[in-house]
Amino acid sequence: MRKLLTAICLFIMTCGSSIAQQIPQPVQDFINKDFPETNFRFDGAIILPDKTMYLPVFPAKTNESEELNIKSSYPVNTTLKQKPDMIILDNNFVLLKVINTNGKKTVINMVAPPEELQSGLLPQDILLPKGLVIPTSLKGIIGNLDVDIAQETGLRINNSRYQGKKPTTPVEPLDGKTFYISSGTNKNIQVIHTDAKNPEYALEQNAVIKDMKAYNNEFLLVTYFDSKVMNIISLMDEKVIKEVRFEICPEQIIIDKNNKIAYITSSSNSSIYIFSLETMTLKKRLKINGQCEKFTLSTDATKLFYVDRNNNDIWAIELDNNYLLKNIGSFPNVSKIAYENGKIYIISRTKNRVAIVDYETNGFLSELEVCEKPVDLYAHNGELYILGAQENIVEILNTEDDVITDKLFLNTNAFATAITPIENSNLVMITNARSGLYSVIDTETKEIIKTSPIDVPVRNIVITNKVSTIK
Repeated sequence: MRKLLTAICLFIMTCGSSIAQQIPQPVQDFINKDFPETNFRFDGAIILPDKTMYLPVFPAKTNESEELNIKSSYPVNTTLKQKPDMIILDNNFVLLKVINTNGKKTVINMVAPPEELQSGLLPQDILLPKGLVIPTSLKGIIGNLDVDIAQETGLRINNSRYQGKKPTTPVEPLDGKTFYISSGTNKNIQVIHTDAKNPEYALEQNAVIKDMKAYNNEFLLVTYFDSKVMNIISLMDEKVIKEVRFEICPEQIIIDKNNKIAYITSSSNSSIYIFSLETMTLKKRLKINGQCEKFTLSTDATKLFYVDRNNNDIWAIELDNNYLLKNIGSFPNVSKIAYENGKIYIISRTKNRVAIVDYETNGFLSELEVCEKPVDLYAHNGELYILGAQENIVEILNTEDDVITDKLFLNTNAFATAITPIENSNLVMITNARSGLYSVIDTETKEIIKTSPIDVPVRNIVITNKVSTIK
């Protein structure tokens, strides 16, 4: 059965998001000549590859110019490549370098700032660096920005419970990375570097975390139980840079990094929101059938799947076909859904089975018995990794022949709960919410290559490269 989503792609008018001021393309082109990997952040901040930060001051009046050059700089006669404290381009656009003076972040302090700077304005959605001090002579460029908020100390708090580094040796693809963990028993996000098993510190939160995802090793998107807000946390300065408000509590988050989109569910009002990761704004609202849970994006990013918690109906949304909605059927106690080789795989936690459905015909193909209490499912290179919590086992199913080819026993005496892929590798991590252990599986060799201790139970885990702070 097929039907179009009702109220497809409604633009969000009531969610409290505003479109940030973007750096003009000629200015981006000018900077990219010397620093091609520059991050032009959604809020207007300009961050060079070495994490040097420039604040853009938009001119009151722009002079048109076919090709931008430097009108003046401080120190004088310096090029962008030399990273001066101030640059004025010949279109009157000003770049102010964030500098560190006696341990405090600030910008150039001039007795008589040039007219281009005095008459300009910072983007009004910009995240000013933690602890930034704006000189009195430049107060006019602030506009409506709340500088007091910008001078807060951030989210980082010490962990008195975890004192002293307990070293461990990570597998090579995890070396130099950082774990951000929500335990479900504590509101805060625990931060663990992979050469240790205990948190170095925590990021303070005001509510228990529902879901948490990372984007571009730079931001955390976080939803909470009983909260209508999704927070965007900048990992470079460890503070909330944006609160995205919803009509009803947001819940699950899926990141499509290739298309720079996040999909966010709100089951209580039968909605899925499409969120731009480039501008950090809500773009569309998809009105769906039922209350969404067990939310999944296919590996080719063409389809979303979810279960209606009201009646166990499974629905697919065809993202490349005008958001067409397709009913797959009803299955009991669904733990997870996956899509491979034109087939839908559905595991039932209580029935210890995986059902296989042909997507095009919606025909039931077969049903296989799998490990006890299957709680998670991960699709990779034509194979499915099925996590059984009862016996702490991972079963591998070949989707060509739909047979179990391998069984990996974790031997952790725990209650494994989740599979997390490790980006840019063939490895996956198995974590659990009751015991301080995680296992790493190589999907090429089908082997458990390491089991490591960790001092906190894991409900949600995000793995990023170790983040450099803004200079």
